Amino acid sequence: MTPDSADNTTDIQQELRLSRPFTLAAAIGQEAGNFMQGESPIPRLVQAKHGAQQALKESLSDGPGALQRVLDQWLTDDEARLSRHLENPVEAVKDLLATVLRSPETLYELVRQTDVVWGQIYGDRPHFQQPGQPPHPDDEYTHESVREILEICLHRLQNPLPTLDESADESAEQSNCDR
Repeated sequence: MTPDSADNTTDIQQELRLSRPFTLAAAIGQEAGNFMQGESPIPRLVQAKHGAQQALKESLSDGPGALQRVLDQWLTDDEARLSRHLENPVEAVKDLLATVLRSPETLYELVRQTDVVWGQIYGDRPHFQQPGQPPHPDDEYTHESVREILEICLHRLQNPLPTLDESADESAEQSNCDR
């Protein structure tokens, strides 16, 4: 861009501004264009919630879906936990699962809430297992079954399978090493 063309551009912009009436909205819009440059308009906490929910969805095996819904709600409601893991929301999921697995009382409450949601989804009366008691034979979510599901989910999050891109990169590196 030559100095003359830069002057012409400035003159054109100035003429356009002179022909428009001044509004506060236009002034804010002009300044906001530079303010958000390079940033996402979606707040980081919202991004972290979405990332945590996506990680949970990908790693949790829950056929009926009630456990997924309850854990999703627990994650969404726990903004303090998500705020500690804004850069890596998967860590928030791992933290939640580890907390539940460490505390029998928290696990029992998770199972109780999951039974309630299961009853709402399927329009059936849920079976509530009491601590230290055997589960009802038709109980979809027992203390032990939920514990196993959470342990498997946590293991998957701690040991993720390589993606197709990573597998291809590793194969290429291996073939280069073989030469």
